[in-house]
Amino acid sequence: MKDVQNMYDPRNIDIDKVGVKNVKYPIIVLDKANGTQHTIADISMYVSLPRDYKGTHMSRFVEILHQHKNMINMKDFPIILSEMKERLNAESAHMEVRFPYFIRKDAPVSGTQGYLEYNCALIGHMDNSNSMKEFTVSVSVPITTLCPCSKEISDWGAHNQRGIVTVGVRFKRFFWIEDLIATIEDCSSCDIYSVLKRQDEKFVTEKAFQNPKFVEDVVRDVAEKLGNEPNITYFVIEAENFESIHNHSAYAFLERKNEGGNA
Repeated sequence: MKDVQNMYDPRNIDIDKVGVKNVKYPIIVLDKANGTQHTIADISMYVSLPRDYKGTHMSRFVEILHQHKNMINMKDFPIILSEMKERLNAESAHMEVRFPYFIRKDAPVSGTQGYLEYNCALIGHMDNSNSMKEFTVSVSVPITTLCPCSKEISDWGAHNQRGIVTVGVRFKRFFWIEDLIATIEDCSSCDIYSVLKRQDEKFVTEKAFQNPKFVEDVVRDVAEKLGNEPNITYFVIEAENFESIHNHSAYAFLERKNEGGNA
């Protein structure tokens, strides 16, 4: 049977990335509390395409994915990228794995059990040196913030809102996603919970009031913590507050290299 993809292309133009995008697939990831966790990922896999090939073999991407579905983690990422390069005769490979991750989070006073969802991503790139050129772990964490200005100028009360903090890091050694999530939550006015009883609601309301934060405070606090972590070599932080008294969001962003654990 004729292999059209391997036919010669006369236009003499390299393609940087070609492959499959937004493939929904069941995978297994590491879980600090339980060992592993089953989830559904949104996966994109690309390779470079030399100028003399008409196309890539799209089916091979999903074949490779299926072979590794039982464990996709930081350790196995370079193995998958290397196999993509080898099977598709490419000089570089790129993969993005985005998935919801659930952590059991008990209510702060009553202890009522619930699970909270965090959107995570593993993003890696391998060039022709056969080593990982870039690997980033990203997590989006829902938080509560209470406005310092509103608290300062009001006779009573202050406006508060839900926000989302997204942090991407590069690093030297393995770390747990749960630990990064805890670091981010520590920098909020108060954590988010999936279920709260009355005594819990009182607790989170008062905690937020005692710990007001602008989006600027949140990104700076997270940056300070990550900047003091010698395992982290790079980080990018963005915070968005879904303002309760405006029809727009408040937003802050920063990006730093962190060689030697000092941003």
